[in-house]
Amino acid sequence: MRTLVDQGRRVRTGKLILQAGLVTGTMIVATNPVHAQIAGSETTSSDRDIIVYGRALAQIGIATSGSQGVVGYKDFEDKPLSRVGELVENVPGVIATQHSGTGKANQYFLRGFNLDHGTDFAGFVDGAPVNFRTHGHGQGYLDLNFLIPELVERIDYRKGPYFADVGDFSAAGTVKFTTVDRLARPMVEVTGGSYGYYRALAAGSSTLAGGDLLVALDGTRSNGPWDLNEDLRKVNGLVKYSRGTVDHGWNLGLTGYHATWNATDQVPERAIASGLIGRFGNIDPALGGRTIRIGLTGNAHLGATDINLYGLYYRFLLTSNFTYFLNDPVNGDEFQQRDQRGQFGGSIRHSIPVTIGAMPVAFTVGGEGRWDHIGKIGLYNSIAGRTSGTVRQDKVDEYSGAVYAEGTASLTDRIRLTLGLRGDLYGYDVRAQTIAANSGKGSDGILSPKAALAWRATDHLELYANYGKAFHSNDVRGASIRVDPVTGDPVDRVPVLVKARGYEVGARAEFRRFTVSLVGYHLSLGSELVFVGDGGTTEPNDATRRYGAEATLFWRPTEWLTLDASGAVTHARFHDVAPGKTRIPNSVDEVVSAGAALDLGHGVTGSLRVRHFGAAPLIEDGSVRSNPTTLVNLGTYYTAGRVKIGVDVLNLFDARDADITYFYASRLQGEPAGGVEDRHIHPVEPRQLRVSMRYSL
Repeated sequence: MRTLVDQGRRVRTGKLILQAGLVTGTMIVATNPVHAQIAGSETTSSDRDIIVYGRALAQIGIATSGSQGVVGYKDFEDKPLSRVGELVENVPGVIATQHSGTGKANQYFLRGFNLDHGTDFAGFVDGAPVNFRTHGHGQGYLDLNFLIPELVERIDYRKGPYFADVGDFSAAGTVKFTTVDRLARPMVEVTGGSYGYYRALAAGSSTLAGGDLLVALDGTRSNGPWDLNEDLRKVNGLVKYSRGTVDHGWNLGLTGYHATWNATDQVPERAIASGLIGRFGNIDPALGGRTIRIGLTGNAHLGATDINLYGLYYRFLLTSNFTYFLNDPVNGDEFQQRDQRGQFGGSIRHSIPVTIGAMPVAFTVGGEGRWDHIGKIGLYNSIAGRTSGTVRQDKVDEYSGAVYAEGTASLTDRIRLTLGLRGDLYGYDVRAQTIAANSGKGSDGILSPKAALAWRATDHLELYANYGKAFHSNDVRGASIRVDPVTGDPVDRVPVLVKARGYEVGARAEFRRFTVSLVGYHLSLGSELVFVGDGGTTEPNDATRRYGAEATLFWRPTEWLTLDASGAVTHARFHDVAPGKTRIPNSVDEVVSAGAALDLGHGVTGSLRVRHFGAAPLIEDGSVRSNPTTLVNLGTYYTAGRVKIGVDVLNLFDARDADITYFYASRLQGEPAGGVEDRHIHPVEPRQLRVSMRYSL
């Protein structure tokens, strides 16, 4: 491999972008880390392969906090994945689990939050937001199943409310996925595995009209280990056209996703203990869902200005039953949630470098707008998977606009100060179709200041201090409601926007083969969204406070071994509530993940991953807790020429832990009318083997 050096301009070679940088062997060593920018992971040109490990990229001189970073494709290329949503576990401290079928959005945990399906965790793909507001199943619903992992080029992550360019759902963290513009070679890949798992992928690029056209099609079938076959049928597609350079170019991407599945939801432990069902059994066999998602995203880079536009068509149906026969002892408590919408929006960002006196200042100004046109959103009673009655059905228009400004001043050659301010304005129009009194219009706004201080104490050590406010939006049906659609009782409305405030101090040390970071944080929310079992959704609860610490490590002791690890501990409590009722249900106290990647030469590589999340309180007094969960995955791979063969073993030690645990009352047939309070678990999937073969044309 030859060495590429460029000292005065930005170079794009496939997926590699650098400015004033040096590529040596398989590592990136930035000679001017303030301006170094790496967009890729692995790129093949006509005469060499360049491998970029995103976690090895220099952040000193660039980052504004100790808890942000970049993950390149090479960092996760050979990590076994049981589900697409587990891509977020490349963000240190994040855990993704599942409790209602592979086609449904994952359950996310970060910094002592049970983020449900995305609340307070903002996700973006190619600049477009993925979280859904006022969603049929849960606020902030973050479904990443439309991603094709092999086409993710990089993952940028930031934690905490310290960044002016993100607003809704960003209090705990933000993750941004960028897909490739071009593949070096077309490829086809097939995978087969335990429990009827089959997957096929075909993807390739070609030159068209002076640009690059990328086309990919991905399909998955799976039964899963459940007594009720999951019968997952999923198809993903991506067509992307890119033209121009990194600084002056544009791309247009079309994504399509369709999935249907049967679901085995969480089940009461007493049903397993009594022998009524097996560990992978179910109570209601009619559960499951389907999703259709068609998205169009465009990005333009015009020197100092970046523009993003997007449009989305979306349909969703989910059938669930968490309490069985508690509310209706005859027909059961099964219900359906539906969502059908169009979503449209965009953002613009402009950079303005100036000099004030002798002090360099980089200003950024931007704005964004979004409109969710929800043609149908509703909750329905159902029997055996068929709608039997309407609880609530609405049409909703929700729209928002935001402007922000941020400036970074180099106070000295080693101290940077960043100040930012963001303003968001929301409006809504709810048209209730079942109870007219629940209709309503309204608006809400919020200002979110930000501040960050970075001190480069030495060439290899940087210290950070951060402060910021952010927010999450609530379901606007809760802002217009007056009458409970089930009981007919009057109910209190909720605010549209809920404030969050955070503080953080951190340190980052970087050497050629070793990087480590340590942060301490404090985060308070005006209202916590928590899962309610008998409603099958999240509801606003009391204010909360959290504080904790995180550490991350990336180390390449040799060319053939890469080690990484991250750990987080959090103290999470409700604020201003009755004594003894301060514990936040499902707030995980500790999270640990670690792994080793080996390159043994002769085309042989391997990966060993472990992830652990600890016990959590399940009710406010902490008297009932979940059990900790630990999983180990192993992957081995062999590449010969254009053929790559992989063998993944998921849940290597066949752990019998739970993916998720809740505590609430449910009623099985024959039980007392008031039901039985019990832990309800969704077990992790047992050990399974998957074998894949990829051929690059």
